Amino acid sequence: MTSSTPYDVRDAEVIVVGSGLAGMTAALQLAPRAVTLITKTAGLPGGSSLYAQGGIAAAVGPGDRPEDHAADTVAAGAGLVDAAMAALLTRDGAAQVRRLLEGGLPFDRAPDGSPLLGREAAHGAARIVHAGGDATGRTLVTALADRLCATPSVRVETDAFAVDLVLRNGRVCGLLACHGQGWVLHRAPRVILATGGIGAAFARTTNPAEATGDGLAIAARAGAQLADLEFVQFHPTALAVDADPVPLLTEALRGAGALLLDSEGHRFMPGEHPLAELAPRDVVARAIGRRVAAGEPVFLDLRPALAAKPGGFPTVLALCAEHGLDPFAEPMPVAPAAHYHMGGVVTDADGRTSLEGLWACGEVACTGVHGANRLASNSLLEALVFGARVARDVADRTLAPLPPFALPRPPAVAADVGHALLDAIGAEARTALYDGAGLVRSGLGLLAARRKLDRLAAALDMLRCEDGDAHGTVQAPPDIVRHWGEARNRLLVGRLVVHAALAREESRGAHCRSDHPLPNPASLSRTLTLSDLAGTAGPLPGDAACCIL
Repeated sequence: MTSSTPYDVRDAEVIVVGSGLAGMTAALQLAPRAVTLITKTAGLPGGSSLYAQGGIAAAVGPGDRPEDHAADTVAAGAGLVDAAMAALLTRDGAAQVRRLLEGGLPFDRAPDGSPLLGREAAHGAARIVHAGGDATGRTLVTALADRLCATPSVRVETDAFAVDLVLRNGRVCGLLACHGQGWVLHRAPRVILATGGIGAAFARTTNPAEATGDGLAIAARAGAQLADLEFVQFHPTALAVDADPVPLLTEALRGAGALLLDSEGHRFMPGEHPLAELAPRDVVARAIGRRVAAGEPVFLDLRPALAAKPGGFPTVLALCAEHGLDPFAEPMPVAPAAHYHMGGVVTDADGRTSLEGLWACGEVACTGVHGANRLASNSLLEALVFGARVARDVADRTLAPLPPFALPRPPAVAADVGHALLDAIGAEARTALYDGAGLVRSGLGLLAARRKLDRLAAALDMLRCEDGDAHGTVQAPPDIVRHWGEARNRLLVGRLVVHAALAREESRGAHCRSDHPLPNPASLSRTLTLSDLAGTAGPLPGDAACCIL
Protein backbone atom coordinates (compact mmCIF):
# COMPACT_ATOMS: atom_id res chain seq x y z
CA MET A 1 0.00 0.00 0.00
CA THR A 2 1.43 3.39 -0.97
CA SER A 3 0.83 6.87 0.33
CA SER A 4 -0.81 7.88 -2.96
CA THR A 5 -3.46 5.14 -2.96
CA PRO A 6 -5.74 3.80 -0.21
CA TYR A 7 -4.89 0.21 -1.15
CA ASP A 8 -2.47 -2.10 -2.91
CA VAL A 9 -2.63 -2.32 -6.70
CA ARG A 10 -1.71 -5.71 -8.15
CA ASP A 11 -1.55 -6.54 -11.84
CA ALA A 12 -2.78 -9.87 -13.17
CA GLU A 13 -3.33 -11.47 -16.56
CA VAL A 14 -6.54 -13.27 -15.52
CA ILE A 15 -8.58 -13.09 -12.34
CA VAL A 16 -10.75 -16.07 -11.33
CA VAL A 17 -13.21 -15.38 -8.50
CA GLY A 18 -14.34 -18.56 -6.74
CA SER A 19 -12.81 -21.81 -5.51
CA GLY A 20 -15.47 -24.37 -6.42
CA LEU A 21 -15.36 -26.83 -9.30
CA ALA A 22 -15.99 -24.24 -12.06
CA GLY A 23 -13.35 -21.79 -10.83
CA MET A 24 -10.67 -24.41 -10.23
CA THR A 25 -11.38 -26.06 -13.60
CA ALA A 26 -10.97 -22.72 -15.37
CA ALA A 27 -7.75 -21.89 -13.51
CA LEU A 28 -6.21 -25.30 -14.23
CA GLN A 29 -7.19 -25.23 -17.89
CA LEU A 30 -5.60 -21.78 -18.30
CA ALA A 31 -2.11 -23.04 -17.36
CA PRO A 32 0.55 -21.99 -18.13
CA ARG A 33 -1.04 -18.52 -18.33
CA ALA A 34 -0.65 -16.52 -15.13
CA VAL A 35 -3.88 -16.67 -13.10
CA THR A 36 -4.82 -15.13 -9.77
CA LEU A 37 -7.61 -17.09 -8.09
CA ILE A 38 -9.46 -15.12 -5.43
CA THR A 39 -11.60 -16.86 -2.82
CA LYS A 40 -13.19 -15.55 0.35
CA THR A 41 -12.82 -18.95 2.01
CA ALA A 42 -9.84 -19.73 4.22
CA GLY A 43 -8.50 -22.31 1.79
CA LEU A 44 -9.20 -24.64 -1.12
CA PRO A 45 -11.66 -25.92 -2.07
CA GLY A 46 -14.72 -23.82 -1.26
CA GLY A 47 -18.33 -23.31 -2.27
CA SER A 48 -21.18 -25.75 -2.80
CA SER A 49 -19.21 -28.16 -5.01
CA LEU A 50 -17.59 -29.54 -1.87
CA TYR A 51 -20.99 -30.69 -0.55
CA ALA A 52 -22.37 -32.27 -3.75
CA GLN A 53 -23.37 -35.82 -2.86
CA GLY A 54 -25.10 -37.29 -5.90
CA GLY A 55 -22.47 -37.21 -8.62
CA ILE A 56 -21.93 -36.09 -12.20
CA ALA A 57 -24.43 -36.94 -14.92
CA ALA A 58 -22.78 -38.12 -18.14
CA ALA A 59 -23.72 -40.53 -20.92
CA VAL A 60 -20.73 -42.86 -20.53
CA GLY A 61 -22.56 -46.14 -19.86
CA PRO A 62 -23.37 -48.93 -22.33
CA GLY A 63 -26.18 -47.93 -24.68
CA ASP A 64 -26.48 -44.41 -23.29
CA ARG A 65 -26.02 -41.43 -25.60
CA PRO A 66 -25.44 -37.70 -25.07
CA GLU A 67 -28.57 -37.12 -27.17
CA ASP A 68 -30.63 -39.08 -24.64
CA HIS A 69 -29.11 -37.13 -21.77
CA ALA A 70 -29.87 -33.87 -23.61
CA ALA A 71 -33.49 -34.94 -24.14
CA ASP A 72 -33.89 -35.59 -20.40
CA THR A 73 -32.32 -32.19 -19.67
CA VAL A 74 -34.76 -30.44 -22.01
CA ALA A 75 -37.75 -32.30 -20.55
CA ALA A 76 -36.82 -31.41 -16.96
CA GLY A 77 -36.39 -27.72 -17.86
CA ALA A 78 -40.14 -27.21 -18.45
CA GLY A 79 -39.90 -25.54 -21.85
CA LEU A 80 -37.12 -23.04 -21.19
CA VAL A 81 -33.96 -25.07 -21.91
CA ASP A 82 -31.88 -23.98 -24.88
CA ALA A 83 -31.76 -27.29 -26.77
CA ALA A 84 -28.51 -26.44 -28.53
CA MET A 85 -26.82 -25.61 -25.23
CA ALA A 86 -28.15 -28.85 -23.68
CA ALA A 87 -26.66 -30.80 -26.60
CA LEU A 88 -23.33 -29.01 -26.08
CA LEU A 89 -23.40 -29.73 -22.34
CA THR A 90 -24.08 -33.43 -22.70
CA ARG A 91 -21.68 -33.95 -25.62
CA ASP A 92 -18.76 -32.07 -24.05
CA GLY A 93 -19.69 -33.47 -20.66
CA ALA A 94 -19.42 -37.09 -21.72
CA ALA A 95 -15.99 -36.38 -23.21
CA GLN A 96 -14.87 -34.49 -20.07
CA VAL A 97 -15.97 -37.26 -17.71
CA ARG A 98 -14.25 -39.90 -19.83
CA ARG A 99 -11.03 -37.88 -19.62
CA LEU A 100 -11.38 -37.66 -15.84
CA LEU A 101 -11.96 -41.40 -15.63
CA GLU A 102 -8.89 -42.07 -17.79
CA GLY A 103 -6.91 -39.51 -15.79
CA GLY A 104 -7.13 -41.57 -12.63
CA LEU A 105 -9.52 -39.49 -10.53
CA PRO A 106 -10.96 -41.71 -7.79
CA PHE A 107 -14.44 -42.47 -9.14
CA ASP A 108 -16.27 -45.54 -7.83
CA ARG A 109 -15.75 -48.49 -10.15
CA ALA A 110 -16.88 -52.06 -10.73
CA PRO A 111 -14.36 -54.92 -10.45
CA ASP A 112 -13.72 -54.68 -14.19
CA GLY A 113 -12.72 -51.02 -13.84
CA SER A 114 -15.85 -49.57 -15.44
CA PRO A 115 -17.55 -46.72 -13.56
CA LEU A 116 -20.42 -47.59 -11.24
CA LEU A 117 -23.46 -45.65 -12.49
CA GLY A 118 -26.45 -44.53 -10.45
CA ARG A 119 -29.83 -43.23 -11.50
CA GLU A 120 -31.58 -40.11 -10.25
CA ALA A 121 -34.89 -38.38 -10.79
CA ALA A 122 -36.02 -37.57 -14.34
CA HIS A 123 -33.09 -39.44 -15.92
CA GLY A 124 -34.03 -42.11 -18.42
CA ALA A 125 -30.93 -44.16 -17.69
CA ALA A 126 -28.35 -44.87 -15.00
CA ARG A 127 -25.72 -42.26 -15.86
CA ILE A 128 -24.58 -40.74 -12.56
CA VAL A 129 -20.85 -41.16 -12.05
CA HIS A 130 -19.93 -40.91 -8.37
CA ALA A 131 -16.93 -41.02 -6.06
CA GLY A 132 -16.65 -42.01 -2.42
CA GLY A 133 -20.24 -43.26 -2.56
CA ASP A 134 -22.12 -40.05 -1.83
CA ALA A 135 -19.03 -37.84 -1.45
CA THR A 136 -18.52 -37.05 -5.13
CA GLY A 137 -18.15 -33.30 -4.78
CA ARG A 138 -15.68 -33.51 -1.90
CA THR A 139 -13.62 -36.22 -3.58
CA LEU A 140 -13.47 -34.43 -6.94
CA VAL A 141 -12.75 -30.87 -5.79
CA THR A 142 -10.20 -32.02 -3.20
CA ALA A 143 -8.28 -33.81 -5.95
CA LEU A 144 -8.48 -30.72 -8.19
CA ALA A 145 -7.40 -28.46 -5.32
CA ASP A 146 -4.27 -30.57 -4.88
CA ARG A 147 -3.52 -30.19 -8.59
CA LEU A 148 -4.17 -26.46 -8.43
CA CYS A 149 -1.80 -25.95 -5.51
CA ALA A 150 0.87 -27.76 -7.51
CA THR A 151 0.36 -25.53 -10.57
CA PRO A 152 2.99 -22.76 -10.51
CA SER A 153 1.07 -20.49 -12.90
CA VAL A 154 -1.81 -20.10 -10.43
CA ARG A 155 -1.60 -17.74 -7.47
CA VAL A 156 -4.31 -18.39 -4.86
CA GLU A 157 -5.47 -15.48 -2.69
CA THR A 158 -7.56 -16.79 0.24
CA ASP A 159 -9.64 -14.76 2.71
CA ALA A 160 -10.16 -12.24 -0.10
CA PHE A 161 -13.69 -10.86 -0.50
CA ALA A 162 -14.49 -9.63 -4.01
CA VAL A 163 -16.48 -6.40 -3.73
CA ASP A 164 -16.95 -4.77 -7.14
CA LEU A 165 -15.75 -4.80 -10.71
CA VAL A 166 -13.82 -1.80 -12.00
CA LEU A 167 -14.95 -0.64 -15.44
CA ARG A 168 -14.06 2.00 -17.99
CA ASN A 169 -16.62 2.68 -20.73
CA GLY A 170 -18.22 -0.73 -20.24
CA ARG A 171 -14.87 -2.56 -20.33
CA VAL A 172 -13.77 -4.58 -17.29
CA CYS A 173 -10.44 -3.31 -15.99
CA GLY A 174 -10.15 -5.26 -12.77
CA LEU A 175 -11.66 -6.12 -9.43
CA LEU A 176 -11.71 -4.40 -6.06
CA ALA A 177 -11.38 -6.82 -3.14
CA CYS A 178 -11.05 -6.64 0.63
CA HIS A 179 -8.26 -8.89 1.91
CA GLY A 180 -7.27 -9.65 5.46
CA GLN A 181 -4.66 -6.90 5.31
CA GLY A 182 -6.99 -4.37 3.67
CA TRP A 183 -8.16 -3.24 0.25
CA VAL A 184 -6.56 -4.49 -2.98
CA LEU A 185 -7.26 -3.41 -6.54
CA HIS A 186 -6.57 -6.34 -8.85
CA ARG A 187 -5.92 -4.69 -12.19
CA ALA A 188 -6.65 -7.17 -15.00
CA PRO A 189 -8.19 -7.20 -18.49
CA ARG A 190 -9.96 -10.54 -17.91
CA VAL A 191 -12.16 -11.51 -14.96
CA ILE A 192 -13.95 -14.86 -14.59
CA LEU A 193 -16.81 -15.09 -12.10
CA ALA A 194 -17.22 -18.60 -10.68
CA THR A 195 -18.73 -17.69 -7.33
CA GLY A 196 -21.58 -20.21 -7.14
CA GLY A 197 -25.18 -19.64 -6.15
CA ILE A 198 -27.46 -17.69 -3.84
CA GLY A 199 -28.72 -20.33 -1.40
CA ALA A 200 -27.55 -18.48 1.72
CA ALA A 201 -29.94 -15.65 0.82
CA PHE A 202 -32.74 -17.97 2.01
CA ALA A 203 -33.52 -18.85 5.62
CA ARG A 204 -33.50 -22.60 4.93
CA THR A 205 -30.85 -23.89 2.52
CA THR A 206 -28.51 -26.78 1.82
CA ASN A 207 -25.82 -24.36 0.62
CA PRO A 208 -22.80 -23.37 2.71
CA ALA A 209 -22.64 -19.98 4.41
CA GLU A 210 -20.44 -18.51 1.66
CA ALA A 211 -23.17 -18.92 -1.01
CA THR A 212 -24.32 -15.30 -0.65
CA GLY A 213 -24.75 -14.49 -4.34
CA ASP A 214 -21.57 -12.40 -4.52
CA GLY A 215 -20.86 -12.94 -8.22
CA LEU A 216 -24.44 -12.28 -9.28
CA ALA A 217 -24.53 -9.07 -7.23
CA ILE A 218 -21.13 -7.93 -8.52
CA ALA A 219 -22.22 -8.46 -12.13
CA ALA A 220 -25.58 -6.78 -11.51
CA ARG A 221 -23.98 -3.66 -10.05
CA ALA A 222 -21.70 -3.49 -13.09
CA GLY A 223 -24.72 -3.52 -15.42
CA ALA A 224 -24.41 -7.06 -16.82
CA GLN A 225 -27.43 -8.80 -18.30
CA LEU A 226 -29.13 -11.35 -16.03
CA ALA A 227 -31.81 -13.95 -16.75
CA ASP A 228 -34.17 -16.53 -15.20
CA LEU A 229 -33.55 -15.25 -11.66
CA GLU A 230 -36.98 -16.42 -10.48
CA PHE A 231 -36.05 -20.08 -10.92
CA VAL A 232 -34.70 -21.35 -7.60
CA GLN A 233 -34.62 -25.09 -7.11
CA PHE A 234 -35.63 -26.42 -3.71
CA HIS A 235 -34.18 -29.82 -2.90
CA PRO A 236 -37.03 -32.07 -1.77
CA THR A 237 -35.21 -34.07 0.89
CA ALA A 238 -33.17 -31.90 3.21
CA LEU A 239 -32.99 -33.34 6.70
CA ALA A 240 -35.63 -31.61 8.86
CA VAL A 241 -33.37 -30.59 11.74
CA ASP A 242 -32.46 -27.28 13.33
CA ALA A 243 -29.25 -26.50 11.46
CA ASP A 244 -27.86 -23.86 9.10
CA PRO A 245 -27.24 -25.03 6.48
CA VAL A 246 -29.54 -28.04 6.64
CA PRO A 247 -28.00 -31.39 5.69
CA LEU A 248 -28.95 -32.79 2.31
CA LEU A 249 -30.13 -36.35 1.76
CA THR A 250 -28.98 -37.03 -1.78
CA GLU A 251 -31.40 -37.83 -4.57
CA ALA A 252 -29.32 -40.93 -5.22
CA LEU A 253 -31.04 -42.44 -2.19
CA ARG A 254 -34.37 -42.36 -4.00
CA GLY A 255 -32.64 -43.62 -7.11
CA ALA A 256 -31.50 -46.62 -5.06
CA GLY A 257 -34.98 -47.27 -3.65
CA ALA A 258 -35.57 -44.93 -0.68
CA LEU A 259 -39.27 -44.17 -0.18
CA LEU A 260 -41.16 -41.05 0.88
CA LEU A 261 -43.73 -41.64 3.59
CA ASP A 262 -46.45 -39.52 5.17
CA SER A 263 -47.09 -39.24 8.89
CA GLU A 264 -48.97 -42.57 8.84
CA GLY A 265 -46.14 -44.39 7.12
CA HIS A 266 -47.83 -44.54 3.70
CA ARG A 267 -46.18 -43.76 0.36
CA PHE A 268 -47.74 -40.71 -1.29
CA MET A 269 -45.62 -40.02 -4.39
CA PRO A 270 -47.30 -42.69 -6.58
CA GLY A 271 -50.45 -40.56 -6.36
CA GLU A 272 -48.54 -37.40 -7.29
CA HIS A 273 -46.64 -38.45 -10.42
CA PRO A 274 -46.15 -41.58 -12.58
CA LEU A 275 -42.44 -41.63 -11.67
CA ALA A 276 -43.29 -41.49 -7.94
CA GLU A 277 -40.10 -40.81 -5.92
CA LEU A 278 -38.16 -40.30 -9.18
CA ALA A 279 -40.39 -37.46 -10.42
CA PRO A 280 -38.70 -34.13 -11.26
CA ARG A 281 -37.43 -32.25 -8.23
CA ASP A 282 -40.02 -29.47 -8.35
CA VAL A 283 -42.85 -32.03 -8.29
CA VAL A 284 -41.39 -33.95 -5.35
CA ALA A 285 -40.51 -30.77 -3.44
CA ARG A 286 -44.01 -29.33 -3.73
CA ALA A 287 -45.64 -32.64 -2.77
CA ILE A 288 -43.54 -32.68 0.41
CA GLY A 289 -43.92 -28.93 0.96
CA ARG A 290 -47.73 -29.06 0.92
CA ARG A 291 -47.74 -31.63 3.68
CA VAL A 292 -45.13 -29.85 5.78
CA ALA A 293 -47.01 -26.54 5.42
CA ALA A 294 -50.15 -28.30 6.70
CA GLY A 295 -48.27 -29.43 9.80
CA GLU A 296 -47.83 -33.01 8.62
CA PRO A 297 -44.31 -34.40 8.92
CA VAL A 298 -42.80 -36.26 5.96
CA PHE A 299 -40.20 -38.99 6.18
CA LEU A 300 -37.69 -40.63 3.86
CA ASP A 301 -37.17 -44.33 4.52
CA LEU A 302 -33.53 -44.90 3.64
CA ARG A 303 -33.49 -48.59 4.51
CA PRO A 304 -34.26 -49.94 0.99
CA ALA A 305 -31.40 -47.84 -0.43
CA LEU A 306 -28.98 -48.77 2.35
CA ALA A 307 -29.76 -52.44 1.77
CA ALA A 308 -29.38 -52.10 -2.01
CA LYS A 309 -26.05 -50.27 -1.73
CA PRO A 310 -24.23 -51.29 1.46
CA GLY A 311 -21.49 -48.77 2.11
CA GLY A 312 -22.76 -46.54 -0.67
CA PHE A 313 -23.86 -43.56 1.44
CA PRO A 314 -21.22 -42.82 4.09
CA THR A 315 -21.84 -39.05 3.98
CA VAL A 316 -25.56 -39.47 4.61
CA LEU A 317 -24.96 -41.87 7.50
CA ALA A 318 -22.49 -39.45 9.09
CA LEU A 319 -24.92 -36.52 8.75
CA CYS A 320 -27.73 -38.52 10.36
CA ALA A 321 -25.47 -39.64 13.21
CA GLU A 322 -24.34 -36.06 13.76
CA HIS A 323 -27.96 -35.17 14.55
CA GLY A 324 -28.64 -38.22 16.68
CA LEU A 325 -30.66 -40.07 14.04
CA ASP A 326 -30.43 -43.74 13.06
CA PRO A 327 -31.66 -44.38 9.49
CA PHE A 328 -31.39 -48.15 10.00
CA ALA A 329 -33.95 -47.95 12.80
CA GLU A 330 -36.51 -45.50 11.42
CA PRO A 331 -37.29 -43.16 8.50
CA MET A 332 -35.66 -39.74 8.50
CA PRO A 333 -37.68 -36.47 8.72
CA VAL A 334 -37.31 -34.34 5.57
CA ALA A 335 -38.48 -30.99 4.21
CA PRO A 336 -37.54 -28.92 1.13
CA ALA A 337 -34.75 -26.32 1.26
CA ALA A 338 -33.27 -23.82 -1.22
CA HIS A 339 -30.61 -25.68 -3.16
CA TYR A 340 -29.71 -24.37 -6.63
CA HIS A 341 -30.20 -21.26 -8.76
CA MET A 342 -31.03 -21.87 -12.41
CA GLY A 343 -30.75 -18.16 -13.24
CA GLY A 344 -27.69 -15.97 -13.25
CA VAL A 345 -25.41 -13.82 -15.39
CA VAL A 346 -26.27 -14.31 -19.06
CA THR A 347 -23.44 -15.95 -21.02
CA ASP A 348 -22.91 -17.47 -24.43
CA ALA A 349 -21.50 -20.94 -25.10
CA ASP A 350 -18.00 -19.72 -24.20
CA GLY A 351 -19.00 -17.99 -20.98
CA ARG A 352 -18.81 -14.45 -22.34
CA THR A 353 -21.13 -12.01 -20.59
CA SER A 354 -22.58 -8.73 -21.90
CA LEU A 355 -19.54 -6.87 -20.50
CA GLU A 356 -16.25 -6.84 -22.38
CA GLY A 357 -13.60 -8.66 -20.35
CA LEU A 358 -16.05 -10.51 -18.07
CA TRP A 359 -16.77 -14.24 -18.22
CA ALA A 360 -18.90 -16.40 -15.91
CA CYS A 361 -19.21 -20.15 -15.38
CA GLY A 362 -20.86 -22.56 -13.00
CA GLU A 363 -23.94 -21.74 -10.93
CA VAL A 364 -23.44 -17.96 -11.17
CA ALA A 365 -23.94 -18.16 -14.95
CA CYS A 366 -27.15 -18.56 -16.94
CA THR A 367 -26.22 -20.56 -20.04
CA GLY A 368 -29.70 -21.84 -20.86
CA VAL A 369 -28.94 -25.48 -20.00
CA HIS A 370 -31.21 -25.65 -16.94
CA GLY A 371 -34.31 -23.73 -17.99
CA ALA A 372 -36.95 -23.67 -15.27
CA ASN A 373 -35.74 -26.78 -13.44
CA ARG A 374 -32.24 -28.28 -13.36
CA LEU A 375 -31.90 -31.98 -14.06
CA ALA A 376 -30.29 -33.82 -11.15
CA SER A 377 -26.46 -34.02 -11.21
CA ASN A 378 -26.13 -31.63 -14.16
CA SER A 379 -24.60 -28.99 -11.88
CA LEU A 380 -21.13 -30.50 -11.46
CA LEU A 381 -21.23 -31.36 -15.16
CA GLU A 382 -21.97 -27.73 -16.06
CA ALA A 383 -19.08 -26.55 -13.89
CA LEU A 384 -16.66 -28.91 -15.64
CA VAL A 385 -17.86 -28.19 -19.17
CA PHE A 386 -18.16 -24.41 -19.00
CA GLY A 387 -15.15 -23.95 -16.73
CA ALA A 388 -13.08 -25.54 -19.50
CA ARG A 389 -14.86 -23.63 -22.30
CA VAL A 390 -14.32 -20.30 -20.54
CA ALA A 391 -10.63 -21.08 -20.09
CA ARG A 392 -10.21 -21.83 -23.79
CA ASP A 393 -11.98 -18.63 -24.82
CA VAL A 394 -10.06 -16.47 -22.35
CA ALA A 395 -6.77 -17.95 -23.58
CA ASP A 396 -7.62 -17.55 -27.26
CA ARG A 397 -9.25 -14.14 -27.28
CA THR A 398 -7.10 -11.07 -27.89
CA LEU A 399 -8.08 -7.93 -26.00
CA ALA A 400 -6.82 -4.39 -26.45
CA PRO A 401 -4.55 -3.05 -23.69
CA LEU A 402 -6.32 -1.68 -20.64
CA PRO A 403 -7.28 1.98 -20.99
CA PRO A 404 -6.24 4.47 -18.32
CA PHE A 405 -8.79 4.65 -15.52
CA ALA A 406 -9.21 6.48 -12.26
CA LEU A 407 -8.65 4.51 -9.08
CA PRO A 408 -12.02 3.68 -7.52
CA ARG A 409 -12.88 4.57 -3.95
CA PRO A 410 -13.73 1.56 -1.77
CA PRO A 411 -17.09 1.61 0.00
CA ALA A 412 -16.55 2.85 3.55
CA VAL A 413 -18.27 1.06 6.42
CA ALA A 414 -18.34 2.74 9.81
CA ALA A 415 -16.09 1.15 12.42
CA ASP A 416 -18.87 0.96 15.03
CA VAL A 417 -20.93 -1.41 12.90
CA GLY A 418 -20.90 -4.73 14.73
CA HIS A 419 -21.59 -8.33 13.77
CA ALA A 420 -24.79 -8.43 15.82
CA LEU A 421 -26.46 -5.66 13.81
CA LEU A 422 -25.39 -7.17 10.50
CA ASP A 423 -26.57 -10.61 11.67
CA ALA A 424 -29.98 -9.17 12.55
CA ILE A 425 -30.38 -7.52 9.14
CA GLY A 426 -29.22 -10.69 7.42
CA ALA A 427 -31.59 -12.95 9.36
CA GLU A 428 -34.58 -10.72 8.56
CA ALA A 429 -33.63 -10.64 4.90
CA ARG A 430 -33.26 -14.42 4.67
CA THR A 431 -36.61 -15.00 6.34
CA ALA A 432 -38.36 -12.45 4.12
CA LEU A 433 -37.02 -14.08 0.96
CA TYR A 434 -37.81 -17.62 2.13
CA ASP A 435 -41.35 -16.67 3.16
CA GLY A 436 -42.13 -14.56 0.10
CA ALA A 437 -40.20 -16.28 -2.70
CA GLY A 438 -39.97 -19.82 -1.43
CA LEU A 439 -41.39 -23.06 -2.74
CA VAL A 440 -44.86 -21.62 -3.51
CA ARG A 441 -45.30 -17.92 -4.21
CA SER A 442 -48.11 -15.43 -4.64
CA GLY A 443 -48.32 -11.83 -5.81
CA LEU A 444 -49.20 -10.59 -2.32
CA GLY A 445 -46.40 -12.56 -0.69
CA LEU A 446 -43.86 -11.34 -3.22
CA LEU A 447 -44.94 -7.72 -2.77
CA ALA A 448 -44.59 -8.07 1.00
CA ALA A 449 -41.11 -9.53 0.54
CA ARG A 450 -40.14 -6.70 -1.80
CA ARG A 451 -41.19 -4.04 0.72
CA LYS A 452 -39.31 -5.78 3.50
CA LEU A 453 -36.14 -6.25 1.46
CA ASP A 454 -36.24 -2.64 0.22
CA ARG A 455 -36.44 -1.37 3.81
CA LEU A 456 -33.59 -3.61 4.93
CA ALA A 457 -31.43 -2.51 1.99
CA ALA A 458 -32.00 1.13 2.93
CA ALA A 459 -31.12 0.37 6.56
CA LEU A 460 -27.93 -1.41 5.55
CA ASP A 461 -26.93 1.47 3.31
CA MET A 462 -27.15 3.83 6.28
CA LEU A 463 -24.10 2.04 7.69
CA ARG A 464 -21.91 3.36 4.87
CA CYS A 465 -19.76 6.46 5.27
CA GLU A 466 -19.65 8.01 1.82
CA ASP A 467 -16.81 10.38 2.71
CA GLY A 468 -14.77 7.65 4.36
CA ASP A 469 -11.54 8.77 5.92
CA ALA A 470 -11.76 12.22 4.32
CA HIS A 471 -13.78 13.45 7.29
CA GLY A 472 -11.93 11.52 9.91
CA THR A 473 -14.23 8.49 9.95
CA VAL A 474 -12.47 5.30 11.00
CA GLN A 475 -13.42 2.50 8.65
CA ALA A 476 -14.43 -0.97 9.80
CA PRO A 477 -11.91 -3.82 9.83
CA PRO A 478 -11.91 -6.33 6.93
CA ASP A 479 -14.10 -8.91 8.69
CA ILE A 480 -16.86 -6.33 9.19
CA VAL A 481 -16.48 -5.11 5.60
CA ARG A 482 -16.96 -8.67 4.36
CA HIS A 483 -19.94 -9.20 6.67
CA TRP A 484 -21.50 -5.96 5.43
CA GLY A 485 -20.70 -6.82 1.81
CA GLU A 486 -22.30 -10.25 2.05
CA ALA A 487 -25.43 -8.71 3.55
CA ARG A 488 -25.52 -6.17 0.71
CA ASN A 489 -25.18 -8.97 -1.85
CA ARG A 490 -27.86 -11.16 -0.26
CA LEU A 491 -30.28 -8.24 -0.20
CA LEU A 492 -29.61 -7.33 -3.82
CA VAL A 493 -30.00 -10.85 -5.19
CA GLY A 494 -33.11 -11.32 -3.05
CA ARG A 495 -34.68 -8.20 -4.51
CA LEU A 496 -33.74 -9.31 -8.02
CA VAL A 497 -35.32 -12.75 -7.48
CA VAL A 498 -38.51 -11.18 -6.13
CA HIS A 499 -38.67 -8.74 -9.04
CA ALA A 500 -38.31 -11.56 -11.58
CA ALA A 501 -40.85 -13.75 -9.75
CA LEU A 502 -43.42 -10.93 -9.76
CA ALA A 503 -42.93 -10.46 -13.49
CA ARG A 504 -43.51 -14.15 -14.30
CA GLU A 505 -47.25 -14.56 -13.87
CA GLU A 506 -47.39 -18.30 -14.43
CA SER A 507 -46.25 -21.54 -12.82
CA ARG A 508 -43.39 -23.30 -14.57
CA GLY A 509 -40.76 -25.70 -13.24
CA ALA A 510 -39.36 -24.48 -9.94
CA HIS A 511 -41.39 -21.24 -10.11
CA CYS A 512 -44.85 -21.89 -8.65
CA ARG A 513 -47.40 -19.07 -8.24
CA SER A 514 -50.57 -19.97 -6.34
CA ASP A 515 -52.33 -17.01 -7.99
CA HIS A 516 -51.16 -18.12 -11.46
CA PRO A 517 -51.19 -21.92 -11.21
CA LEU A 518 -50.99 -22.73 -14.92
CA PRO A 519 -48.10 -22.34 -17.35
CA ASN A 520 -48.36 -19.60 -19.95
CA PRO A 521 -47.12 -20.87 -23.35
CA ALA A 522 -46.18 -17.31 -24.31
CA SER A 523 -43.79 -16.91 -21.37
CA LEU A 524 -40.14 -17.11 -22.35
CA SER A 525 -36.85 -16.51 -20.58
CA ARG A 526 -36.55 -12.87 -19.59
CA THR A 527 -33.40 -10.83 -19.24
CA LEU A 528 -33.01 -7.89 -16.88
CA THR A 529 -30.41 -5.55 -15.49
CA LEU A 530 -30.08 -3.58 -12.29
CA SER A 531 -31.81 -0.62 -13.94
CA ASP A 532 -35.01 -2.71 -14.22
CA LEU A 533 -35.00 -3.18 -10.47
CA ALA A 534 -34.40 0.53 -9.93
CA GLY A 535 -37.50 1.27 -11.98
CA THR A 536 -39.71 -0.62 -9.52
CA ALA A 537 -38.31 0.64 -6.26
CA GLY A 538 -36.87 4.07 -6.94
CA PRO A 539 -33.14 4.78 -6.60
CA LEU A 540 -31.05 1.90 -5.30
CA PRO A 541 -29.11 3.01 -2.21
CA GLY A 542 -25.56 1.73 -2.34
CA ASP A 543 -26.22 -0.67 -5.21
CA ALA A 544 -25.97 2.13 -7.75
CA ALA A 545 -22.48 3.00 -6.47
CA CYS A 546 -20.70 0.45 -8.65
CA CYS A 547 -17.16 1.28 -9.68
CA ILE A 548 -18.06 2.41 -13.20
CA LEU A 549 -15.50 5.03 -14.15
